[in-house]
Amino acid sequence: MKRSIKIACGVVLIAASLQGQAAVDQKEEKPKTGGRPPFSCFGSQMNDYLAGVVPARPAHNAHDMLGLPGWLNFSIEHRTRYEVLDGQFRAGASGGDQQIPMQTCVFLEANFEPFRIGAEFLDAREYGADEGSTLNNTHVNEADFLQIYGAWSDEDVLDSGLGMEVKAGRQTMNLGSRRLVARNVFRNTINAFTGVTFRLRDGEGKWQLRAFATQPVNRLPTSQADLLEGVHEFDEEEYRTYFSGLFFEASDLIWGINGEAYLFHLHEEDRPNGATTNRRLFTPGVRLIRPPRKGQWDMQVETIAQVGESRATTGRNDTRDLSHEAWYQHASLGYTFDMPWSPRFLAQYDYATGDENPNDGKNQRFDTLYGARRFEFGPTGIFGAFARSNINSPGYRLFVNPRSDLSAFVSHRMFWLASDKDQWTPARLQDRTGRSGDFIGHLVEVSARWDAFSNVSFESGWARLIKGEFAKDAPNAPDPKDVDYFYVQTLLRF
Repeated sequence: MKRSIKIACGVVLIAASLQGQAAVDQKEEKPKTGGRPPFSCFGSQMNDYLAGVVPARPAHNAHDMLGLPGWLNFSIEHRTRYEVLDGQFRAGASGGDQQIPMQTCVFLEANFEPFRIGAEFLDAREYGADEGSTLNNTHVNEADFLQIYGAWSDEDVLDSGLGMEVKAGRQTMNLGSRRLVARNVFRNTINAFTGVTFRLRDGEGKWQLRAFATQPVNRLPTSQADLLEGVHEFDEEEYRTYFSGLFFEASDLIWGINGEAYLFHLHEEDRPNGATTNRRLFTPGVRLIRPPRKGQWDMQVETIAQVGESRATTGRNDTRDLSHEAWYQHASLGYTFDMPWSPRFLAQYDYATGDENPNDGKNQRFDTLYGARRFEFGPTGIFGAFARSNINSPGYRLFVNPRSDLSAFVSHRMFWLASDKDQWTPARLQDRTGRSGDFIGHLVEVSARWDAFSNVSFESGWARLIKGEFAKDAPNAPDPKDVDYFYVQTLLRF
């Protein structure tokens, strides 16, 4: 894998130097530009060649400062965050925690329409962690290639009015609501997959079909001891693990509602260096969305089923394959007021099944696959108190935009266990008798973002977990005092 990475990177640089002034320079500039990017390395995602969207570069950017040609896309992004945790919610934990995670991305793509080749280098590391920290490979992935790919795309294949794109190699993916497949934003490391993705798009953007066949990339090293010592290993594709799927989306079905339907398949086997839950899962789902607009109601409903086989634990001695039968439900209703600050109120509800009976030969705990959770369940990082598994959670949010460069929100959610005998998964707390109750607690959060300049942004937030009976009384529960999490971060784009 190391050799293929070096060769692919060399191909990008050599091709860029040999092509000179490509035909791309002769085309008219496309009128569409991407909106405000998320607070993370995202430069590689700002182009959509089938939709005709090109990135809006910052006023001061590496591409222009280096005088690079139009057919060469180049960007550098860096994020630094300080985060501190006061109190604990995880099983057996004590005291607090703090880290300074840093994320740096360098993206290079050469576009020789209809072909292009690209590479994205990610360095995700942290400072300040010690042996009592929750440090793992969601925090650290030092000096590796997040993406190396080749792609072909055509906005009008054979004058059919259809756009088509094929992309092969290591790459990241964002699909639909991002609850099952996501390029992570708040988390310091980012999911990657190696394989082939395919897109077919109606020329007017009324519908789009995506298909993919990949192997998930395993971030290395995985042990906390190696991560603390700064041991470096190049990432590798997960051993005999295959992730594939179909994803269809259509716009303006009725009353401004967009729709999605999809089916994902995950086939996983134990690795030579560690056991897995041996998942063989089929995950079908549908989503209906009415996007937010001033003076109008918006809504979202997503229903996901999950069937197949899995194991209850990753223990090497656990070789019992269980029938996997789980489901997930999301519903939200919002309204954006047509007034200064454009306040938007959003009511939310999420339900993800847990395992009702550990002895019935079934695993009913919902698996979120490769999804993200920060946008619904609070900050991750060294916090990450809630996941899309064994939860029953209503809540609400209020968003405000005092200025075009300033946004903020406040949220409140309540969390119960869907099954009082199953695990609160991020905390690893479980009472198999159900006597500790099912109420985990309240999560209150406040966050604000300021885009000070086109290439400099700041964000800060605070979250408080007010513990309920289960978080206090479950076996091996930590100190019953409430938990506070605070973070401040800055993002530089060039």
